Amino acid sequence: MAEAHQESSGSGDFDLSQFYQIFFEEAGENLDLMEQMLLNMDLETADDEELNGIFRCAHSVKGGAATFGFTDVAELTHQMESLLDKLRRHELQPNAMMVDVLLESADISRSLLARHQAGEAGEPPSSADLVRRISELASGATPAVSTPVPAPASAPVAAPAPAVVVAAAETPTVKGERQLEIRMGPLERLDQVDPVKDLFRDIAGLGEIVDLPSDQPNFRVFKVGTSSSNEDLLDLFAFHVAREHVVIRDLGEEADSTPASVTWADDPPPDAPLAPAPGFGFFDGAPGAPGAAKTVASAAAAEPRGTAKAGGKAAAAPLAQPEAATIRVAINKVDQLINLVGELVITQAMLAQNSRALDPAMNQQLLAGLADLDRNTRDLQESVMSIRMIPMSIVFSRFPRMLRDLASKLGKKVDFVTQGEATELDKGLVEKITDPLTHLVRNSCDHGIEMPEDRLAKGKPETGTITLSAAHQGGSIVIEVRDDGRGLNREKILSKARERGLDVSDQMSDADVWQLIFAPGFSTADVVTDVSGRGVGMDVVKKNIAALNGTVEIDSAEGYGMRVSVRLPLTLAIMDGMSVGVGDEVYILPLSSVVESFQVKPDAVSTVGQGSQLVKVRDEYMPVIELEKVFQVPRFDSEKSSDIMVVVEAEGSRVALLVDELLGQQQVVVKNLETNYRKVPNVSGATILGDGKVALILDTSALVRRSRH
Repeated sequence: MAEAHQESSGSGDFDLSQFYQIFFEEAGENLDLMEQMLLNMDLETADDEELNGIFRCAHSVKGGAATFGFTDVAELTHQMESLLDKLRRHELQPNAMMVDVLLESADISRSLLARHQAGEAGEPPSSADLVRRISELASGATPAVSTPVPAPASAPVAAPAPAVVVAAAETPTVKGERQLEIRMGPLERLDQVDPVKDLFRDIAGLGEIVDLPSDQPNFRVFKVGTSSSNEDLLDLFAFHVAREHVVIRDLGEEADSTPASVTWADDPPPDAPLAPAPGFGFFDGAPGAPGAAKTVASAAAAEPRGTAKAGGKAAAAPLAQPEAATIRVAINKVDQLINLVGELVITQAMLAQNSRALDPAMNQQLLAGLADLDRNTRDLQESVMSIRMIPMSIVFSRFPRMLRDLASKLGKKVDFVTQGEATELDKGLVEKITDPLTHLVRNSCDHGIEMPEDRLAKGKPETGTITLSAAHQGGSIVIEVRDDGRGLNREKILSKARERGLDVSDQMSDADVWQLIFAPGFSTADVVTDVSGRGVGMDVVKKNIAALNGTVEIDSAEGYGMRVSVRLPLTLAIMDGMSVGVGDEVYILPLSSVVESFQVKPDAVSTVGQGSQLVKVRDEYMPVIELEKVFQVPRFDSEKSSDIMVVVEAEGSRVALLVDELLGQQQVVVKNLETNYRKVPNVSGATILGDGKVALILDTSALVRRSRH
């Protein structure tokens, strides 16, 4: 990064290091987006919008890298840009080899950027071979020449290369009293001006318009024949392109037939000199500019998004940019905000509890204010909590590339399908669930999906399918990894378990047998490869998910496939809860798990084997759990007994909890009990009540599992 510190302008030194972090984040996002679009692109039917989108990503990274002096990244992305430019101009037909080399280039670019971000630590990865391969692919269709040559009859006619600019006198003729050349840009999308072209078709007498080759990828140039004035044209164009992004030049007044790309350097008026105006100096001999060409066009091509151009009026008054739709905030600031809102919720609960003793007639205004505070606190809590919620698509997006590489390495054909990408989960859980899901997807590809010839022999399509889905169920999120592969072999698992000395029997249920694969060091692979077979994956998956108070379930049918379901609680910092009393203790049930509550009669409860109790609710029997016994609550009032049941649902099952009284619903702030004390069975956390007492938040999933045993 030392090179970037040397950038300066005539107006004084300007330190670019303050923009480094923003550049690294934006470059990472662009490379991720480019990778995603490359993986989703259909090589046979790739359209212009797809190719233009991929090109824009590479162009943005190149421009930023050149600005900050990261020459290695700029040179590599410049080569990528050259290949992509030929693809989007239809001079070349995209193929799998091009996708491979572009994906590799994105990986190397990430590594180079990470090295710059770490302060040039370590040896940089070599990109010479990639540059050579990209150049060969880029020159595969037509040789690079300095003058335009007619395209072969079988190839689409492409625009001249940027290095060759058609002089104004050679442009196509159009009918109209005035011959104009109109330049529009810089544009976010090249199709942004298509409605402008439609105006000439739809408005009778407006004139004719034809495309001219542009010397810059984010500009469009046209020749227009019209009788309308410049001001009238600008008023018409303003509905689609900002006025400051449009420059009109009268070709009839041109005396020296100067090529358009020269007189249009930085959008000066027709009589303006070409001397550069003073600016920030971002591009004065920028060290990262590929080829170091001293042209205004190359400087404009190297400009990063959101940075003022050096030269002309653009440096003095930056062009209008789209208003930012997002803002970057450090995660610790969001956590601090959530903690403060949590304390506010506790304070509001305390005020609400103390206000119950007040006379409504004497304190009407105070109670109305407290009601407003309650409503505003809830709205504030929901807004703040939504900040940390991010869609599962963030997790899902990393798997197509990984699966593509793995399937290629294993010689398998795999389709990857995602469902429920919009399902939201807390950012903290998303970060911790990524690694377990990665292993499950790799496991499905390696162990589940068969080789193409094996699938065909079994009457299956040669391409296997792995499906990754996410959905909300009650107070939990369920993430499933499914494949249509070979499934689990019960006998093989039992045999391996006996070899390892595990206590197993042939009478075990399928569900219990499937759980054996989570044993540490357990693997059914016959050979150990660099992908799998060491038995150090599934046990780690289960431990990581258990640490999040989640569960893992397996369902399999040999020859048909396998499904792994990961169920996670939506444990957020603040949640809605129902307070219940047992003796002198108060417990909180997650409101999302509560189904109903009712007063029970003694004869409605039946006792079955080993002292277990069942209660009949509308012709359905469900287990009864006495919280008094589970938590050994001391009973000081011997005459009082529990006669209220609360039905809760978790993991697809329901149980009835026997409690003394229902205290009401309220928002509660979840405090991590394991961090502040230790892990307590059947408890997921704790909260502070309005009166300052601590109440335990019950883990309904654990209570349901307890009833099963």
